Amino acid sequence: MQLLPALVMCVLSLPGTTAARTIKLLAEIEDTLLKNLFRGYQKWVRPVRNISDTIKVKFGLEISQLVDVDEKNQLMATNVWLKQEWNDYKLSWNPDDYGGIHTIRVPSESIWLPDIVLYGNADGRFEVSLMTKAVVKYNGTVRWTPPANYKSSCTIDVTFFPFDKQNCSMKFGSWTYDGSMVDLILVDEDVDRKDFFDNGEWEILNATGMKGMRRAGYHLYPFITYSFVLRRLPLFYTLFLIIPCLGLSLLTVLVFYSPSDEGEKLSLSTSVLVSLTVFLLLIEEIIPSSSRVIPLIGEYLLFIMIFVTLSIIVTVFVINVHHRSSKTYHPMAPWVKKLFLQTLPKLLCMRGHTDRYQCSKSENPKVKQKTFDKHQHNTGKNDENAAMIAILEKAAESVRYISSHIKKEHSIREVVEDWKFVAQVLDRIFLWLFLLAAILGSVLMFAPALQMWASIVIMPSANYHT
Repeated sequence: MQLLPALVMCVLSLPGTTAARTIKLLAEIEDTLLKNLFRGYQKWVRPVRNISDTIKVKFGLEISQLVDVDEKNQLMATNVWLKQEWNDYKLSWNPDDYGGIHTIRVPSESIWLPDIVLYGNADGRFEVSLMTKAVVKYNGTVRWTPPANYKSSCTIDVTFFPFDKQNCSMKFGSWTYDGSMVDLILVDEDVDRKDFFDNGEWEILNATGMKGMRRAGYHLYPFITYSFVLRRLPLFYTLFLIIPCLGLSLLTVLVFYSPSDEGEKLSLSTSVLVSLTVFLLLIEEIIPSSSRVIPLIGEYLLFIMIFVTLSIIVTVFVINVHHRSSKTYHPMAPWVKKLFLQTLPKLLCMRGHTDRYQCSKSENPKVKQKTFDKHQHNTGKNDENAAMIAILEKAAESVRYISSHIKKEHSIREVVEDWKFVAQVLDRIFLWLFLLAAILGSVLMFAPALQMWASIVIMPSANYHT
């Protein structure tokens, strides 16, 4: 083939008529070569001199694009080039007999092919996408590099989704020929990625090939397996899934900071629960329907949903305590007064009711004393005028009735205020408990995934062989 370019340049330098005749002569020579090569050629028969000979096929893989990793259907879609090279002695010739032609291009449908397919293909197309031409050298070496669009089966492990790492494999081998007829030789252990187009969601950490043998009866079938170690880029899911979930968990904590008089505590908790349900439905559409493992984000959403459900139950209890009074037949026990009105407010840095109780106890004797003095004064006047005594007694009785009624209303109001303060203390307690549970739960659930993801980013070479 080296003589052909020089010959073409010489032909082009000749006058027009001579050059045209020479080019026509070269085309006729190549046409004659093709006719001679394919005269009596049978593409269904292995091109070997002896039936016991083995055709050695050099095989390599070049990936051009990682199209998609479908977690729901557990598929990996790729665009690859299959590099295949073997020797066909029937397609050999002497270049000197054919004008120095060293290489020709022939349709791959017209020659023998080693029928190498992808095992475990998921879309029903085991063959290549386009039957391109093959390059044939004068010594019988055939090089064929067809493109292929494959959807291979891949077992997806979504335990640490969206900080997960997947290991998908593609197994290639001859469909009908065993190792004694066609043997596969791995050209390069690493997948060629010089023309690879980056994927926005996945990053290929490592892609290597390995030759293996499988036994079927008395025959051994060689195959080559390419393993792709993929790492998900979690930025999208972090911004649109994890951060909103963390925000919803903080909103759940703020339920206990909302005043009970407003009546919006249950509405806020219910709205958060509905939002989490929507996020859970979105996750269900992405991840595969498997009962073996639960993804990390799914576990976290379930944790937050249980968290919100408990907050609703606690909020109902707190609202019930907030609206208690003596009218609802809920007298306050002494231990409740001591614990929630005196001890816990000091520990929670809240203003207590101790001073108000002391003040109310000190006022009652004074009121009684004033009433008694007034009665004594009125009694003295009754000695002077009997008519005035009856009037004053009726007035005193009315005053005593009004005073007892005011005292009763004041006592009822005190009980209502005490129960409201108990509800505030419970809100403050559950505020800190739920805040601590939200922080610890989030850290403990995401810590293993973040640690694994950070180890992959910092030390990728150490994880290639795991």
